[in-house]
Amino acid sequence: MASFKIEGGHLLRGTITPQGAKNEALQVICATLLTADAVTISNIPDIRDVNNLIQLLREIGVKVSGGNGTYTFQADSLDMAFLESDEFVRECAELRGSVLMIGPLLARMGKAVITKPGGDKIGRRRLDTHFLGFEKLGAEFRQIKSRSVYEISAAELKGTYMLLDEASVTGTANIIMAAVMATGVTTIYNAACEPYVQQLCHMLNRMGAKIQGIGSNLLTIEGVKTLGGTQHRLLPDMIEVGSFIGMAAMCGGGIRIKDVSLKDLGIIPDAFRRLGVKVEVEGDDLFVPRQTHYVVDSFIDGTIMTLADAPWPGLTPDLLSVLIVVATQAQGSVLFHQKMFESRLFFVDRLIDMGAQIILCDPHRAVVVGHDRQRQLRGSRMSSPDIRAGIALLIAAMSADGVSTISNIEQIDRGYERIEERLRALGAHIERIEN
Repeated sequence: MASFKIEGGHLLRGTITPQGAKNEALQVICATLLTADAVTISNIPDIRDVNNLIQLLREIGVKVSGGNGTYTFQADSLDMAFLESDEFVRECAELRGSVLMIGPLLARMGKAVITKPGGDKIGRRRLDTHFLGFEKLGAEFRQIKSRSVYEISAAELKGTYMLLDEASVTGTANIIMAAVMATGVTTIYNAACEPYVQQLCHMLNRMGAKIQGIGSNLLTIEGVKTLGGTQHRLLPDMIEVGSFIGMAAMCGGGIRIKDVSLKDLGIIPDAFRRLGVKVEVEGDDLFVPRQTHYVVDSFIDGTIMTLADAPWPGLTPDLLSVLIVVATQAQGSVLFHQKMFESRLFFVDRLIDMGAQIILCDPHRAVVVGHDRQRQLRGSRMSSPDIRAGIALLIAAMSADGVSTISNIEQIDRGYERIEERLRALGAHIERIEN
């Protein structure tokens, strides 16, 4: 396992460009299983989760060529025996993105075997929405406890109306990929409408699918018999954009974030502005100037600011960790309400050890009392519990007084491409240590 050694207190300056979107990559790469034709995807980030998914596709028989962010996938000879093997099940158990293979395999092959996927240890991530959607389309599934797997099969998927029990992003994407080749019309209400789901739908339409309502929570899908190849480019990763805004607020001397696709960021810039952070828009770039002082907004009636995650176009839960770190040096207090995952706020114990004033009210709520830069965080030894808490702790360490060590950085590598190299180019003092 590797770790980062960070010497804090150095101002960062310059320009940084966000990588391609991780969550979009996982969806559209799995969508290549829907056709025997070649699909080329560009702006793919070189990160652990995506690379592991690409390798898994190779092992099931997908021809993968290319490199440097652009890959061509051709799933014209899938190895169905391997797809049902214990080895495949073990590999899926280590990769959260593997769950997105169910919909395409069910649509094209009529069956899939899947185990509970791995990923962040941030609380329970149920798969009910996925399975309930597949059942509505006519699939049957059974749990085989001896192998800890689910077998899902359907002689024919049939379009239907469904109201999702939650606006799950991966659940919506999975059901869309199953429905595009179902017989008849499928209507999905309470669908997730994140930009990455929109991107998936646009790509599928270019492949020959017939999806209407893109960008809303009501999708109508007219099934087709076959899909063809296409070319697709990933959006910049909005979570990385938000992470860089937070980094610039905490320890930046003026940082430009290039080519952010502003229209797809939703309220992310405004969430930081509510903490008093200046975020300037220049074309499709964001510029965050040096701020020695930033003041948290209050609501119109004067009550304490509350930031809570919500389905798109609300605030993504993936950025609450970074916002919490930024709030530690603001003037004012903020209540953070993390509704989706019951373990995601536990990382604040590390910030408290660094000197932050945070009250963890319960697994879902934390109050941050800002230092107004009157007191720096202290360097510390810590471990990254998940991708997003990992980058938040890295930002805290870069702003801290003294040297910090972050272990288990494989979690950060799952979501951020060559992060230490890119931060060193801005002036960060960060070193990767292989243990």
